[in-house]
Amino acid sequence: MTAIDFAAFVGELASVSGETIRPFFRTALGVENKSLAGGFDPVTAADRAAETAMRALIKKTFPEHGIVGEELGAEQPDAEYVWVLDPIDGTKSFICGMPVWGTLIGLTRRGEPIYGVMHQPFTREQFTGDGAAASYRGPAGDRALRARPCAALEDAVLLTTSPLLMRDADRQLFHRVEQAVRLSRYGGDCYAYCMLAAGHVDLVIETELKPYDVLPLIPIIEGSGGLITTWDNGRPHDGGRIIAAGDRRVHAKAMELLRG
Repeated sequence: MTAIDFAAFVGELASVSGETIRPFFRTALGVENKSLAGGFDPVTAADRAAETAMRALIKKTFPEHGIVGEELGAEQPDAEYVWVLDPIDGTKSFICGMPVWGTLIGLTRRGEPIYGVMHQPFTREQFTGDGAAASYRGPAGDRALRARPCAALEDAVLLTTSPLLMRDADRQLFHRVEQAVRLSRYGGDCYAYCMLAAGHVDLVIETELKPYDVLPLIPIIEGSGGLITTWDNGRPHDGGRIIAAGDRRVHAKAMELLRG
């Protein structure tokens, strides 16, 4: 699989998922709560239809590859190459008609993320990365993505989807960082990480993430020059408590507060 073949295939995957999802957006679609713990974890027909379409294309083109998806589970997860799919990251925004959601497509080789895409079919934007470089394609034109420098927390802009998604102890630690930064905003899911890669914000701090929430974003963040780890400075591959930063200096300062 050459780089050119791969880029073309990923573009086709994004197109197939987008064409499947767009007709559902801002319609009166049914919503199912898949949470077993008493919370609200929505899933729609759009999620399942998009993942089904992407899986079919992957199996047809690369039958030896594995697939791990949010909605339909794992197939050949021990394969050398494994696709990681989140058809609609930000389903809560999706069902509210807000365009801050996206389709996450990642590829790992022997467990390491080597390529990631965040595709937003409604705004027709695509953010991609391979760990060494990252790029944007959309109505504003094509360009390289570069995270911006930020040395001090008091100059930083911070995003999180919602502190209400955090456990009480984590929320208190998050608020220590929030009180130190210049500006804190809520909402965004995967879009927040892409805004960091694009140089518009400096920090994204979240908890309770699954591997499919974060693996496709790692090559985009790192390709833009940013840094993404767990709160204890570990590998982010398994999800959990995640911090992404555009500058290692502000990452280190935020980590001091998150350690309690």
